[in-house]
Amino acid sequence: MVNADIEIETLAEFDRVVAGRSLSGYRIQSLNLLERTFALLSADTSAAVFLGCAMEPDASVKVRADGALVFPPIPDLPFNPYRGLLYTAEELFAGLDEGYGATPDARTYAWFQEAGSDGDVFSSMLRSLHDDAVSDALDERLAGSRVVGVMGGHAMARGGTAYRGAAGLGRALSRSGLTVATGGGPGAMEAANLGAYLAPAPDEALTEALELLAEVPSFSPSVTDWARAAFAVRERWPAGGDSVGIPTWFYGHEPPNAFAGQIAKYFANATREDGLLARCDAGVVFLPGAAGTVQEVFDNATPNYYESRSEPAPMVLVDRAHWTTRLPVWPLLRELARGRAMESRIALVDSVDEVPDALAAMA
Repeated sequence: MVNADIEIETLAEFDRVVAGRSLSGYRIQSLNLLERTFALLSADTSAAVFLGCAMEPDASVKVRADGALVFPPIPDLPFNPYRGLLYTAEELFAGLDEGYGATPDARTYAWFQEAGSDGDVFSSMLRSLHDDAVSDALDERLAGSRVVGVMGGHAMARGGTAYRGAAGLGRALSRSGLTVATGGGPGAMEAANLGAYLAPAPDEALTEALELLAEVPSFSPSVTDWARAAFAVRERWPAGGDSVGIPTWFYGHEPPNAFAGQIAKYFANATREDGLLARCDAGVVFLPGAAGTVQEVFDNATPNYYESRSEPAPMVLVDRAHWTTRLPVWPLLRELARGRAMESRIALVDSVDEVPDALAAMA
């Protein structure tokens, strides 16, 4: 297993390490080294791995001669398959002034639609490289954090009572010291990330932000207007709290929300779903949702049932009527849990206000 200490993901890290005249054994990810030619020519690069790093030809020849493994940058891609860090909203929505279609997020989805159906093994390899790099960056970001997941439907509109409740939940969980992680999309996911973003701000900031966002209640019909409203809130309160969003281009019609401080966006939805739930060691909260949220409930319940991730993580289902009558998930979940370690790690509550106490009781 490769130690993260040998990964170099910023130029500052590169300069610090290369000052010792040796890059031997290091993994250098996606750096522009065109202005570091002298350093590369002077350093020992044996057994180093360069992933998507731009280099002058003489530097490239030298490091290869040293025995370094060089994966060159891939031209004409709207994404970087070797990236060393998670995305930010600013990065994914760059160019929004020209409309959402001009952004890296939209252009990557367009590439995915075309490449995903062409059967090209090279395109498939690039997607796999990207998703593995994102998983590595996500593990590094969450190391040492207690992560709580908030799951819920994308259709929850800004301005509604449910959206307000989800935002309040995200704020409360963040203020309790937990790292909020969501599916990174609109609706309930955006609301929870919004609450975490405004956790450091006075309570009235959330009320004002909700009023501003309610003017554009949905990403349909215009993702551009929807995203611009979110960035207007961020501009109004620029010093936001951190949280994580984990969306996917598989659901390309659902844009990522701008309130997650770090975004781990994947091509493969199965990798994204499992990765999100597996990292929620402080528990998962399931707000009312439809098929996608039901899938997440049982994706999370299965390893809890078999204890394949050691101790079962807490699961809290919110809205008794929804989970017992409209979509009767709770009775099945309770029967699965009966007599097993997970039985004491599941809870059904009526409202989001009860969630923090429910989680605390199962901690």
